Amino acid sequence: MDDLLDHFKVYPNFPKPGINFYDIQSALAKPDVWAKINDKLCELVHESGAEIVIGTESRGFITGMPVALNLGLPFGMVRKPGKLPGEVVNQEYALEYGTDKIELQKDLIRQGMKVALLDDLMATGGTMKASADLVEKLSGKIVLGACVLELYELKGREKIVFPFEGLVQAPLDP
Repeated sequence: MDDLLDHFKVYPNFPKPGINFYDIQSALAKPDVWAKINDKLCELVHESGAEIVIGTESRGFITGMPVALNLGLPFGMVRKPGKLPGEVVNQEYALEYGTDKIELQKDLIRQGMKVALLDDLMATGGTMKASADLVEKLSGKIVLGACVLELYELKGREKIVFPFEGLVQAPLDP
C-alpha cells in the first residue's frame, strides 16, 4: 500500500479555494490498484467481526459495497436527507468546508449489531463521527471505521473513539 497515494489525482482549489481534492476516480480507473484496496479493506472488515458494512454517501458506497459483497455481508447506506425511504434517524455534522446532515434507515441496524463504517477519505472526521453517531442511535456497535485516504494533518482520527484504519496517510498539500 506504500505507493497507493501515487494513484490519486489531486485537484487544487476544489470544491473551493484552498482545498486540495484527492479524487478516487483516478484509482477506480486502475482495476489492479482498486483490487489491492478492496483486498485490504476486506481483510480489515473480516478481522473486525463486522456483521454489516455501512458506506457513507457517496464514495463510501463505492468503497463499501464490494467489501460487503466479497465477504457475504449486508450493506447499508448513510445518505443525505430525503434519499432514503421509510423511517430514518438523522445527524448534523461539520465538514472541512461547511455543514451537512445525513440519515440512516431505522430498521437497518439491530441492537448490538457489529458495524464496519467505510468511506473513501477522512478529513476532519466529521462524516465518520456522524455516521457512527447514527449507528449508535440505533444501538449498533462500531467495530471498525476505515477509509482509503486519511488527511492526517486535519486530525480527524482524534474524533474517532472506535478502531480506525486509514490505508494511506495523505498530506494536505501533495
